[in-house]
This record gives sequence, structure tokens and C-alpha cells, in this order.
Amino acid sequence: MPTILREGPYRFFWYSHEPGEPPHVHVDRDACSAKFWLHSVELARNLGFPAHELRRIRVIIETNRNMFLEAWNGYFGG
Repeated sequence: MPTILREGPYRFFWYSHEPGEPPHVHVDRDACSAKFWLHSVELARNLGFPAHELRRIRVIIETNRNMFLEAWNGYFGG
């Protein structure tokens, strides 16, 4: 599980066995977890984050989207 970014209480990462999926990023904080698609920054899955935190996380992803995509392509060869 390569960690791509840590910001505040959030850890942004992906699983190394997901190369067949479109670019996305997972985010964890404590027992909460979410997955966001990167091409059109959309929530794919949420386990426990309240709406106000999902909005904050989405802003972080949108701000770092290019870096996430470059890292994805570098790791998975996109």
C-alpha cells in the first residue's frame, strides 16, 4: 500500500494490486475509509466519513489531482 500523501489526519494511498481499475485514490483516517476516482474526482465508496469531511477530502484531492495522476501513472505505467 504505497502512501502518496499525508495531510492532516488523512493518509492517501492505493493498493498495489489494483492496476486494472481507472486511476483512483484511497483515503483513511482512523477507522474511516473512502475511495475517490481521479479523472473526474468522484466519490466511489465511503465507509464512515461524515459529509463535511468528504468535502474537505475532495478539496485536498482536487488540489493534488495532477500529482496523484502522475504518481499513479508512474507506479502502474499508465
